[in-house]
This record gives sequence, structure tokens and C-alpha cells, in this order.
Amino acid sequence: MAAARRLKRVAASQPGFLNLKSTSDHADLLGRGRRRVNKNKKKSWNKHSDVNDVEDFLEDVRHQERTTGGLLSEKPDDSLFFLDLGQPKKAAQKEEEEPLVGKKRKASRPLRIDLILQHDSLVPPPKDVLAFQQPNAKKLRRIAQKAEQLAAKGVVPRRQRQLLNRRPVERTAKRAVTEANNNPDREYYDIWGQESKDTADPWYLQQTGKKRVKRPEKLNEKPSVLPAVEVIAPGGSYNPDFFSHQALLQEAHEVEVEKKKAEDKIERQLAVNREDIVTEETILREQVEGLVEEETEEAAAPNEEDDDVAVGAITLSEKKTERQRKKERAEKVKDQRRQANRQKNYQQQQLFQLRSIKASIKQRDQRTKARQTQRKANQEAQKAQPRRLGKLKFQAQDLEVKLSDELASSLRQLKPEGSVLKDRFKSLQKRNLIEPRERAKFKRRHKVKYQEKRAFREIT
Repeated sequence: MAAARRLKRVAASQPGFLNLKSTSDHADLLGRGRRRVNKNKKKSWNKHSDVNDVEDFLEDVRHQERTTGGLLSEKPDDSLFFLDLGQPKKAAQKEEEEPLVGKKRKASRPLRIDLILQHDSLVPPPKDVLAFQQPNAKKLRRIAQKAEQLAAKGVVPRRQRQLLNRRPVERTAKRAVTEANNNPDREYYDIWGQESKDTADPWYLQQTGKKRVKRPEKLNEKPSVLPAVEVIAPGGSYNPDFFSHQALLQEAHEVEVEKKKAEDKIERQLAVNREDIVTEETILREQVEGLVEEETEEAAAPNEEDDDVAVGAITLSEKKTERQRKKERAEKVKDQRRQANRQKNYQQQQLFQLRSIKASIKQRDQRTKARQTQRKANQEAQKAQPRRLGKLKFQAQDLEVKLSDELASSLRQLKPEGSVLKDRFKSLQKRNLIEPRERAKFKRRHKVKYQEKRAFREIT
């Protein structure tokens, strides 16, 4: 306690301290009964140490800073005192006041809510250190120093060199003048249109990413040349002409014949050959197959000995003499001369075959043009055919045709044929808009359990 009182007396004796509280406790300064406590631990020190006088001193200093902007002992007299000259004269006050127009107005005062929200502390706000910090300041300073060194040596940086070498923008074109809204001859512009009106600089639009990417021409092409709705042949009418109906029946018949041929081909490929069927004779032949090879092996044994002798009798080739080598070189030179003379004679003979060569070249060009025409025709025909977009192949829809005895005499007796939904689905597949697909098969995960109810058991 003695230390606390000593600290309080020291704080009160400071030259910058001026206590504003009139109700100060002087009894604390007086001596009290000394209480001996052990303060060798932090917990005991915090418990038995009295720091209220220090907190009061600091709170008083903060109060002075908020109200007056600093300690009163450090303030000059002009800021603390003023000279009272009495009330001003009414005449002079009236001249200074503004003339009133109409009714007498009250003096405008700020609202209470505005007064509450005003900043009443004279302590300046703390300095924001983070506001003065610059990210990567050390790195930027090092880059600036390096740039200064390069500039002193006369070296131009790469980015500045690119800017200098950049092609200048043409400034000769005049900027578009905004036309008046009431001009009847102005260009019509739809603000809800798909395309935007780019009037800015192309370089600016490209650098800012506002310039639209050019749409590839491939995206403008339709995936198929087939119409969305295909009209059926005249024979598909409810009251068709006889020949038109027969032509449609013939087309449907050809489709069924092709299907039948494909099925027969698969059956022939999967059919079992009778010769491949296992019989008792083939089984016996397989069982006795390895028993007759002994005699043939004995007969072949002497021949193997002769082969060994022949193999062992191979001798090494002797070394060629100088005379033989000269002779071979002379033969080689003669052969080369003969080939050169033959090539020369062939080229001379071609001079007399110019007419036939021209004819062959012309035929080859005709064949090339015919192949190109055929290839283009195949490509055009391929556009009307469905492509392979998935793992399944497109299966054309069956022709909706009625037989001769099924034709109705009126629309009331006509029976509907096919499905509109299925027809649209097949049309999307045929025009390569969606891939051919099959309906997902439902597979039961768990087995169905049957349980006999008690009520049913009572009945039976």
C-alpha cells in the first residue's frame, strides 16, 4: 500500500497534471494500518496492489485530451480565458442580421440526432500505418533502381521498346458526331438487338476485352440439310391415287426385303457347318493320330545324318586376288555405263512419244476430275444422311403406310398411324441434333418378397 500511495503522490506532483475532480479522496493520502502481504507471485501482486489512483490519473488525462485537445497546464492563457465585453448593442445586432422575407423564421439549429452523431473528441484520430504501406515496395524500389542503371547506360527496356515499335493508330479519321434525337434521317439503332454498335477505338476494344470474338463460319452451318418436317409421299394420303399408293407400297416392300436380307445374312454367318459336327469317326481319328508316327521317324533318320554331313562340309571362301578385284571393278563400270546409255536412249525415244504422253496425261486429268466430281457428290449426299454421333447407329423409322384393304373412304373412318412424339424424336436424330439412344432399361435391384397376410390366410 505504501508503494501505491507513493505512486499516487508522484502522479499528482507531475507538472502536467491538473485534477478536475473536486471530490478527491484525501483520506487515501493519510497513513493507514500497514498490512503485510506476500507479493512474490504475479497472482498475489495483482490481487493486493492498488492501482486505482493511477487509473484515475490516466482517466483524467484522457478526459482533458478529449475535451480540450491536450493538458490544461500546457495550454496558453488565450485559449483558457476570454475578455467579457458585455452584450452587443441591439441596433448593431439588427444591422448584422439578414432581412426577413415573409413570416419570421426561427434560427436554424441542428437536429438532436445530428448532434449525437458528431465527433465530440478533440483527440486526433490515430495514424493509419497500413494506409501508407505499399505492397511489394522493396521489389518495386529494386526494379526502379535497375531501370535507372539501364537508363544511365543507354539501354531501353523491352516493354518500352515494344511500345515504341508499335504501329501508330490512324488519327486522320474524324470522330463521329452525335446526331440529334429529333433528326428524322438518323440511322436506326435497336438497343435490344443482338449485335452491339462498336464505335470505340479497335485497339482499345481489343486491349480491354470488349471486342467480340469473330464467330467461326463453321458454326453458321446447319448440321443437316434435311427439313425439320418431311412431307410424306402422295401415297400416304387418306384417299390417295392408285399409282401413288402402289409406289409407296413398293418402297415399303423394298425396305422390308432389305431387312430380310440382313437377317438371312446373319443367320448364314451363325449357321453351323455339318462337317464341323463331331462324329465317332473323327473322335477315333484324333485318338489314333499319334500312334503311326514311329515308322516315319525311323525312315527319316538316315536323311538327317546326310544333312549333318552336308552341313559339316561347308568350307570357308578363299581370299580374292588383285586380278579378280580389278576384273570386278571393270564389270561394275561397264554395268553403270550400260544403264546410263539405256536411260539416254529411253529419253530420246520419249521425244517421239509426245502425242501418246499428252493423251495419257489428258486421260489422267479426266479421271481426276471425275473422281473429284464423284467425291463432291458423295459429300453432298452425306449431308442428307445421319452421322454417327454415339455408340448406337441410327435406325430409320418404319414407313407409315396402309394396305389397299385398310384404306378409309372418309376422314371419320381413318385410323391414326404412328406417333407425333416419336416422329419428332426420330427427326432430331436424323438431322444430327441429338445422338441415337435407347430407352433406359429398368433393372430391379432387390428381389420382390411376397408375404401372406393373416386375413388372406383366414379365407383360405
